Amino acid sequence: MLDHLIRRATVVDGTGAPSYVADVGIRDGRIALIDRTPGAVKAGGRVGGRGRTEEWADGLVLAPGFVDPHTHYDAQLFWDPLASPSTSHGVTTVVGGNCGFTLAPLHPDRPADGDYTRRMMSRVEGMSLAALEEGVPWTWSGFGDYLDALEGRIAVNAGFMVGHCALRRYVMGPDAVGGTPDDRQLRRMVALLRDAMEAGAWGLSTTQSGSHTDGDGRPVASRHALVDELLALARAVGAHEGTQLEAIVDGCLDRLSPQEADLLVELSALAGRPLNWNVLTVDSAVPERVPHQLAPSARARAAGGRVVALTLPVLAPMNMSLGTFCALHLIPGWGEVLGLPLQERMRKLREPGVRAELLRRATGPEAGVYRRLTDFARYVVGDTYTKENDGLTGRDIAGIAAERGTDPFGTLVDICLADDLRTVLWPTPTDDDPASWELRRQAWEHEDVLLGGSDAGAHLDRMCGASYPTRFLADCLRGRKLVPLERAVQMLSDEPARLFGLRDRGRIAEGHHADLVLFDPERVDATPPALVRDLPGDGARLDSRALGVVSVRVHGAEIMRYDVATGELPGRVLRSGRDTETVATG
Repeated sequence: MLDHLIRRATVVDGTGAPSYVADVGIRDGRIALIDRTPGAVKAGGRVGGRGRTEEWADGLVLAPGFVDPHTHYDAQLFWDPLASPSTSHGVTTVVGGNCGFTLAPLHPDRPADGDYTRRMMSRVEGMSLAALEEGVPWTWSGFGDYLDALEGRIAVNAGFMVGHCALRRYVMGPDAVGGTPDDRQLRRMVALLRDAMEAGAWGLSTTQSGSHTDGDGRPVASRHALVDELLALARAVGAHEGTQLEAIVDGCLDRLSPQEADLLVELSALAGRPLNWNVLTVDSAVPERVPHQLAPSARARAAGGRVVALTLPVLAPMNMSLGTFCALHLIPGWGEVLGLPLQERMRKLREPGVRAELLRRATGPEAGVYRRLTDFARYVVGDTYTKENDGLTGRDIAGIAAERGTDPFGTLVDICLADDLRTVLWPTPTDDDPASWELRRQAWEHEDVLLGGSDAGAHLDRMCGASYPTRFLADCLRGRKLVPLERAVQMLSDEPARLFGLRDRGRIAEGHHADLVLFDPERVDATPPALVRDLPGDGARLDSRALGVVSVRVHGAEIMRYDVATGELPGRVLRSGRDTETVATG
């Protein structure tokens, strides 16, 4: 007898093949039966075609659980085993340990390393420091200890890269920032990486991005690594089964330099492993960006590697603030002012000369990719906190400035100053035009472009990218309809599963793990992000609820029903070699 039987679902199996109606049965956490014969199960059908529990799914779509290839749930899973809100939106497997940042390994004889790591994660990934301090046990030393601490207590499947910054800090201590390892230290770093992969780490993640700074405002440890160090670590990754590379460099958001492209290609080719980077931005105003950013992929394949760009299929709104760290700090020249203590920052922002200089830097060529954030007239006011700003929420700066007879940037700054810089600001995307969406559709067809880049688990009060699966499905079914449903599901499930070499996942097939999502194609979507306070230490985060998602299952056990958690914890820590296989490159 089957453990559970889903009757007459419209099965979209993840391969891209046309959908079909079938009865799907689950036994011992795997898909045991797919019966396309109309009425066969109802009439007795195949042996075992009865379930201890059953449900009718007429008109509903049954798809493989979605795989999110770029998250930062490394800490959140300790206080939130659901990795919310990702599981609400059909995600059954998350990949953590990205961008060079992990919570392990930690040196057992240096307690200060834990404090350093918490402050770094708070600054660079926008995680609540109180939540990191109160919601995470911090009882591990080795990477395997960290994985063991999660085993058996999560609802979602999770796999983790090991962060280059943690490796450096463990071996070099405070000298990891600014220092270069000697031969002995480099050998120890390589050995530590090997230990992590033997314990189940999926490979190495690293960052060379100038936007990544630690809790003291200094470049994070991996930014000080020379090429020889990176190559030595890549070589170690290539010696282990089922591993990967992930890297962030300065040019990821805008334009890879020749040196950065060479590095990505060399790392992947030397390891003989796929390398993914985040994130490919698409904008019809810069049509040459996509072919430029994807040129290293062709070079990597010719050299025996594979370089894959992640890109989101939706526009993930990100709120801004002059009061707390956000992308506005990364505009050249802005960080010096926005990084000042609050009262001094406010005093500076009242000076006409300072405002003029900030605006000049923001709208000039030096702003680079951040110029897409500097059309201040198109900003929409979010939450406000003083009587002076009553009635402004939901209004755009252009309209307010016209009423006041002031310039848009000055209007925005005045509104924020009235709130002691607490005002929430929402920039209106500049890349939401039909031409940009057509460029995205074309990019999705490239063999080395993968959907992802949600950053779920990070920048919690600034953005909520976790809802991209349901928003993308809604757009495909009832919006722009850029790709058919079968192709959309394949992009969300099978393609990331194949990139990471996940064994028996990403498709609905007999013998595969029963990671499944059942949804109503007429309703599937996501609510707009809303600020909630449910983090340890009363911290805030943006949350988006799923619409039209009936059920989410991991290893056959239902973890969500109509967006409500069931309390089941069937998720597994997916370990390299055991749960992943080596993916061919070249």
